[in-house]
Amino acid sequence: MKLFKKVMAVGLASTMVLSMAACGGGSTETTAAPETTAATTEAPAETEAPEETTAAEEAAETTAAEVAEATSDFDASNVTVGISIYKFDDNFMTLYRTELERYLTEDLGFKKENITIQDGKGDQAEQSNQIDNFITSGVDVLILNLVQASSAPQITDKCNEAGIPVVYINREPDADEEGRWESEGIKATYVGCDARQSGTFQGEEILATSNKGDINGDGKVSYIMIQGDPENVDAQYRTEFSVKALTDAGMEVEELFMQRGDWDQAKGQQLTQDALTQFGEDVEVVFCNNDAMALGALQAIEAAGRKVNEDIYLVGVDALTEAVQNVLDGKMTGTVFNDHIAQAKSAADIAVSFLKGEDVAAVNMVDYTKVTTENAQEVLDALK
Repeated sequence: MKLFKKVMAVGLASTMVLSMAACGGGSTETTAAPETTAATTEAPAETEAPEETTAAEEAAETTAAEVAEATSDFDASNVTVGISIYKFDDNFMTLYRTELERYLTEDLGFKKENITIQDGKGDQAEQSNQIDNFITSGVDVLILNLVQASSAPQITDKCNEAGIPVVYINREPDADEEGRWESEGIKATYVGCDARQSGTFQGEEILATSNKGDINGDGKVSYIMIQGDPENVDAQYRTEFSVKALTDAGMEVEELFMQRGDWDQAKGQQLTQDALTQFGEDVEVVFCNNDAMALGALQAIEAAGRKVNEDIYLVGVDALTEAVQNVLDGKMTGTVFNDHIAQAKSAADIAVSFLKGEDVAAVNMVDYTKVTTENAQEVLDALK
């Protein structure tokens, strides 16, 4: 486990150091092996959002030399990796898979031709066929961003029967499934961020404004919620905990409008436009479960003649480059850095740990980071 901790610490190093210093889904072009594109958005029990983990401290203390020492007995050159992403045209997962492939090849020594990354196209049947083909071809390890997290038990059983360890990323299977991995000794794990924390951070960004979100001074925060996918646990937690942060601080809230935006910018724009048309100046806060929808919401806000941070507030999640620039420019109140860099590195490091026969925890979480005007430039610099 000492070796595993060293690997994990370095996997988190670059962005967890940022998290300490900062206080912490448009697509890109891809290249590919056959029917693949090798290039390159969403946690557990009902408790308060977690404090910062000690991973950041470990990362800060771990040097590149220690990484080399920790991984020196592992030869990745002939290892095959199967990766399936729920949908390639998701903004956040485009960033994620780009970093995942980069880290596997440039830092861990995997050969690009041995890494197959496929597009699930938002279709679980399509993705399940891809996974079946990976298993038939005998890949050594799988890294999966499921279209539907509820499909994990069936997929896990197939992988387990084939003796292939699986690292689930970004979309978390439920707690019962994760508990089964541990109790039955199944080589499966989840790497992601706790979406309760991201929701809490959104609420705290509103509370940090001069009027705590109550722009019109009527004693309550009237908001609209642009939700990702209500069946997705990240969307559920971001929706719940953003508002909970306000009520926990003693603020009265009023939900004017909540609709499903499917993580999509165009839908975010249309839904916000509909809400502003219906409720007008009563809308004080726009919560969006991700930045893509927040970018669409901003278009609708500006088209309606409203001005962010003056007569309306707007927050998102992911820290897409455009969104962070908007925070810096005062066009968004805040966003939350969904750390694709640390998550991608952690997923790859844990895949290596499986391949080395080491024990792996069933759940591995990476912290989110608030992005406000105070640290937006630092985050933007790190993303470039």
